[in-house]
Amino acid sequence: MKSFVLVTALAGITLLSTGCASRLAGDTYSRSEAQRPITFREGTLLEVRKVRLEGTKTNIGTGTGAVLGGVAGSGVGQGRGAIVGAVLGAVVGGVAGAATEEGITREDAWELTVRLNSGESLVVVQEIGAQDRFVAGERVRVLSSAGKTRVSPAL
Repeated sequence: MKSFVLVTALAGITLLSTGCASRLAGDTYSRSEAQRPITFREGTLLEVRKVRLEGTKTNIGTGTGAVLGGVAGSGVGQGRGAIVGAVLGAVVGGVAGAATEEGITREDAWELTVRLNSGESLVVVQEIGAQDRFVAGERVRVLSSAGKTRVSPAL
């Protein structure tokens, strides 16, 4: 029974922690960007391409998977068998946990190619936001703040 409670608690922690990843959409700002100057340039959107942002690869998924696998593996056999089962379970669980974390946090994104009014061209990759509807040929603003750049439709 203790193993079941531990496994359930660790699985919950993993899901909560992977859900806390910051958004990278054009309509999302970090707290540190609030009340700071943002520079912008205007241009025309040349190309819009849907791409994928890989998921996070922290130790949270690996560690949680290893603990869950170790607990599950320790229930196999007695004595040395339980120890071997725990070790193998931890290794397999760690690999599975890392893969699960990366898959859960993977996101769709836009690759936006912009020709600025200055003639310069640039590409910005950003998560797809709820309101994002980009179309090649439309006028856009390229906003830069705190080392981050995002694209939004021109007003």
